[in-house]
Amino acid sequence: MNDFASGPLRLGLLSTASINRMILGGARPSEHVEVVAVASRDGAKALAYASEYGIPSSHGSYEALLEDPGVDAVYVSLPNGLHHEWTMRALEAGKHVLCEKPYSRHPPEVEEAFATAAGRGLVLMEAFMYRHHPQTQRVQELVERGAVGRLRLIRSTFSFPLGDLGNVRARPELDGGSLMDVGCYCVSGARLLAGEPERVLGEAVLGSTGVDMAFHATMRHADGVVSQFDCSFSLPLRQELEVLGEEGILRVAAPWRVDWGGPVTLRRGDGVEEVAVGEADAYRLELENLAAAVRGDAEPRLGRDDALGQARTIEALYRAAETGRAVAPD
Repeated sequence: MNDFASGPLRLGLLSTASINRMILGGARPSEHVEVVAVASRDGAKALAYASEYGIPSSHGSYEALLEDPGVDAVYVSLPNGLHHEWTMRALEAGKHVLCEKPYSRHPPEVEEAFATAAGRGLVLMEAFMYRHHPQTQRVQELVERGAVGRLRLIRSTFSFPLGDLGNVRARPELDGGSLMDVGCYCVSGARLLAGEPERVLGEAVLGSTGVDMAFHATMRHADGVVSQFDCSFSLPLRQELEVLGEEGILRVAAPWRVDWGGPVTLRRGDGVEEVAVGEADAYRLELENLAAAVRGDAEPRLGRDDALGQARTIEALYRAAETGRAVAPD
């Protein structure tokens, strides 16, 4: 293990997925994290990727990266259906893990992974980068201190057109689908602001590959709070979060991909004010939280309980869509 008093957390990338570019961008200016290796099942591809992005080491298999003593932690950016398998392999190899969201739609997998991490003294985090951005923390603070009055309704959306049905997002055997890819943000945001849902209703619109190309949901939380969201691979690019209380409305134009830009506004009565939010790189903050947690200087912002609540809710939403009935997450 690296001496963190004298050097950064050494991170390996488990795949050459396109999301890696955001992680590389977040790590580049940080003094606390350094991307030192990348792996692909194609050695030539890994070597070319390492050369393109200035990564010191490349590996022609995922197993080789996990055996690399110069790697302290791995970022699992594989398709959803492979998250649990390779997270478990990484933990068993003694590596800390940042796993791309959502960790899993299966609660027992979440419990197994976090139990293994705890038993080995390792850090495991689910990579919902938006949760690290100061905008998210500001929205949460405003709701908690009653800026909109008593919370009553949360509405959110996230969509983009997926033209290539050969993409991993459209493959059911890899746990693709709009709920897993973009709807999971809406689920996460509602849970953050209103707590775990008590029951959920869901409507999946299946495409030709068998995954949900769109998903529409209503969730009932404690104290009569209701959240509603829609997500889609068939609609134009859009994202939004609206938080309604008895005394005001909070609107967030770019709640999930904050880097796309847009205002946060608070309306109370006849007045509307723009909420000031500082600029930040959510990916850098995510990586630095991981490094701080590994050093023992901070708690992971996203730990076992959050990942388990996320998986339970997603699993319940799929059951609700299949049965046509309200389902209680368990």
